[in-house]
Amino acid sequence: MPIVRASVRFVVCYGRNGRGIAGEPRHRSDRKAVPYTHRPPRLFDTVEGGRLVAARNDPAWRRWGPYLSDRQWGTVREDYSADGEAWSDLPHDHARSRAYRWGEDGIGGFADRDLNWCLCLALWNGRDPILKERLFGLTNTEGNHGEDVKELYYYLDGIPSHAYMRMLYKYPQAAFPYERLLRENAQAGLDAPEFELIDTGVFDESRYFDVAIAYAKAGPDDILMRITVANRGPEAADLALLPQLFARNTWSWGRDAARPVLRLEADGTVSARHPRMPPMRLFAEGTAEGAPEWLFCDNETNGARLYGLPPAGYPKDAIDRCVVGGEAGAVNPDRTGTKCAALHRLRLEAGAEATLRLRFRPEEQGDGDPFTAFDAVFAQRIAEADAFYAALQAEIPDADERRVQRQALAGLLWSKQLYHYDLREWLEGDPGQPKPPEARKSGRNADWRHVRAHDIVSMPDAWEYPWFASWDLALQSIVLATIDPDFAKGQVLLLLDEAYTHPNAAMPAYEWGFSDANPPLHAFAAWRVFSLDRALTGVPDHDFLLRAFNRLTLNFTWWVNRKDAAGRNLFQGGFLGLDNIGLFDRSKPLAGGALTQSDATAWMAMNALELMRIAVELALTERAYEDMAQKFFEHFLLIADAAARGGGLWDEKDQFFYDVIETEAGRIPIRARTLVGLIPICAVAILGEADTRCLPGFQARLRFFLESRPDLAALVSRWQEPGQGGTLLLSLLRGHRLKALLRRMLDEAEFLSPHGIRGVSKVYADTPFRFLWNGEALTLPYEPAESRTRLFGGNSNWRGPVWLPINYLLIAGLRRFHRYYGPDFRVEAPTGSGQLLSLDAIADLLARRLIALSTRGPDGRRPVYGDSRLEQEDPHFRDHVLSYEYYHGETGRGLGASHQTGWSALVALLIQQVALGPIEDPPPSGAGQGDPAQDSSGSQTQ
Repeated sequence: MPIVRASVRFVVCYGRNGRGIAGEPRHRSDRKAVPYTHRPPRLFDTVEGGRLVAARNDPAWRRWGPYLSDRQWGTVREDYSADGEAWSDLPHDHARSRAYRWGEDGIGGFADRDLNWCLCLALWNGRDPILKERLFGLTNTEGNHGEDVKELYYYLDGIPSHAYMRMLYKYPQAAFPYERLLRENAQAGLDAPEFELIDTGVFDESRYFDVAIAYAKAGPDDILMRITVANRGPEAADLALLPQLFARNTWSWGRDAARPVLRLEADGTVSARHPRMPPMRLFAEGTAEGAPEWLFCDNETNGARLYGLPPAGYPKDAIDRCVVGGEAGAVNPDRTGTKCAALHRLRLEAGAEATLRLRFRPEEQGDGDPFTAFDAVFAQRIAEADAFYAALQAEIPDADERRVQRQALAGLLWSKQLYHYDLREWLEGDPGQPKPPEARKSGRNADWRHVRAHDIVSMPDAWEYPWFASWDLALQSIVLATIDPDFAKGQVLLLLDEAYTHPNAAMPAYEWGFSDANPPLHAFAAWRVFSLDRALTGVPDHDFLLRAFNRLTLNFTWWVNRKDAAGRNLFQGGFLGLDNIGLFDRSKPLAGGALTQSDATAWMAMNALELMRIAVELALTERAYEDMAQKFFEHFLLIADAAARGGGLWDEKDQFFYDVIETEAGRIPIRARTLVGLIPICAVAILGEADTRCLPGFQARLRFFLESRPDLAALVSRWQEPGQGGTLLLSLLRGHRLKALLRRMLDEAEFLSPHGIRGVSKVYADTPFRFLWNGEALTLPYEPAESRTRLFGGNSNWRGPVWLPINYLLIAGLRRFHRYYGPDFRVEAPTGSGQLLSLDAIADLLARRLIALSTRGPDGRRPVYGDSRLEQEDPHFRDHVLSYEYYHGETGRGLGASHQTGWSALVALLIQQVALGPIEDPPPSGAGQGDPAQDSSGSQTQ
């Protein structure tokens, strides 16, 4: 099929100081178009695609977006305690009364990239004890399985420029059951599931409001907000709606005294003056009940309520006290401040709907009726969004899969937020505030004083994880590249920037512990984002790849120096994001020994291979990178040799990779069958014949090295006899070991669930794995649902459920193996079924099981919603699909964070893969046909 090639010059846009997406172009790149083997979606032929192209030179359309967090309270940034207990230092109960230092939150929030002006929605059903201004949830110690949002809301639609966005919030008509949610979860043990809002019965008889919040841009800075409320209940019900506009507090900290001002003007509109923004005007249309009542206060702390200080001014909770508490004098009678709300009191009959319309635009646009073209703009933006996704999904025949993909991508787009965090200021405190405790200077993140973050970042979950996590961000970037490759490239480069990366080249892991190590997946992400961008545009962005590569080589060296204590090419990564998958808390040193990790070693082997692949690509235009390709090729072989030989991590008797404890007395393998033993499948790369033929220096060095080191050459699958298409295979596994691992992975009595690959083998369901260490018997059970241990917080569980990120990486590895071995290399799948499938067919089988978590089955039910009748059957629930953190290993029910629209959005990529093939990972070029079965017998494969 013909390829779509861009006819414009592409500019990669980065954010302020070269980071994020929110600033001006950092550099320009004239890139030559190259042929590509896949037919990409024609995204850039659409109006929205045109905006994305234009944004490379002028990022105006990116200035406004859903950049408020779903939760700012309970974060490390806002923690000014002596003990570092962030959840208790600023709890939900304080959030309505305390000004935030580093960000903002709200329901359905929309703001400029610096949160100078923030729009969001507050509600009151006449029964709640407080105004519903932000999403409620339990802290890590309050939930029986850790922190958890206790609300029902869905991110339904959006496009990358945020010219159109839509979400849905379900608001009960009964009093919100705050106390019951706290009480029931506190009383529940670890064996009980989480007690959710839907379990309280507040949605029975449909006694709730559907509140749809949508935004459309008439222009880059002209924001239309439409709120549509439907009474789903059987009786008339009252509702107060309060669309809010406020400024992020930047003036109370003693560093910037300039204050914005909101003021009600004589014409019933609100003027908005900000020292860093042009003059703006907010318009709010009335309803059948009349014009809105404007309420004003200041986005400042209520010191009287929180700290017993004398009452002063009109603090941020004044609107709550006025509406809910009936304190008419709580708000500013002069109708001015830094926070305002347009109060609409509605009474909706059963089944009735009402719509509110607001517009926030620059004053320079004149005094014409702001609502004349309002609905036409919305209709146009919706049509543009439909056209954009029609281009993306042209090859996806199933309507439900298209729905799931679009909502997963919408979740990613809604989960962007401003991440603002200056570690030096946070550690030292502000001139206008009490001095932080001395313990802070040697506490959390104290050795990361260089971090100065102020960027739009894709969050793993905007409520539960409203901060970046490095391996989450790497995987999120790949999915984002399917619709917005420029933003994806900026996200890959973000944590590699000097404003984040430590001077010693370590990348920050996540806010709760920058020094923890996450799997080094950024090279994997950089290559796939580069490939997706090339597939969509027909043009390779070598400037992006080069910038990523140069930084990643430094980070690779940090890993080698810091995580390979004995210099044996076996790694002790530590936590690595897998929480409680092992017997020990891997974020802490192991008393009496050192834990050499199968997953850490496999991640580093994978890292070396991805960096080699990038170096090969760069060397095609700059020969100097042949040396780097050779360096990473050799380093991979050294890791592979250390892992595979005797004294490594491969257990020949069990035919599995295990973690090993190194002690003075010797080596003790931990023979627990978990995902850490399967991750070596991910460490695989394929070189095409053309890749080496075009790089004669690299080819000569490969041959010399392999001939001079036959012990290492044995690790390269039949390197003198290329596989399918003249390819060369580099992997921690050759045919025999690959088949041995797959026998376990595809065994339904072990790892293979109807819904994907489990975290721990099911053989431990009845008899947990037992290990004696330092006189203590430690056990590792198979737990298919919520965690039954508080190890590492207990808020996520790797001991049995299905996690999409590892499944995606395993699928990616299988597809690469298939490119070498071809269709004649077959494996029984499922194990014991008698059915022999190629590796590509197995990858498709796994992908379809993962996709089927969220799509309707033949019975019309979605496994993600388990036995919830409301979510399975009710027409106002059943087509709104949440992306969960992980999934029940037996039933597929969604578990953990309910809006993990970060890496669980990988389902969008899997749907695209099944339809188009893995366009994010192009096959190597090359010609000729080797014998794909030659390495399948097991000979010379040990």
